[in-house]
Amino acid sequence: MSGLVKRSVLLAGHATSVALEPEFWAVLDRIAEERGLTNAGLMKAIDAERGRRPLASACRLLALDWSARQRD
Repeated sequence: MSGLVKRSVLLAGHATSVALEPEFWAVLDRIAEERGLTNAGLMKAIDAERGRRPLASACRLLALDWSARQRD
């Protein structure tokens, strides 16, 4: 896989960045588009649902789940 790409987002009033492989960002971009959200909006939704899981892990798991559902 390629190197990590960082994106910054404001979550709960705090600036944070998420570093993921470009392949995961490509899938997350498609998910955001499908849901009618901005990238920041999708990150906020993931953050709200992730519980104690690290944000980058939650992003990767969402991308994997979405990709698997596309194949079904």
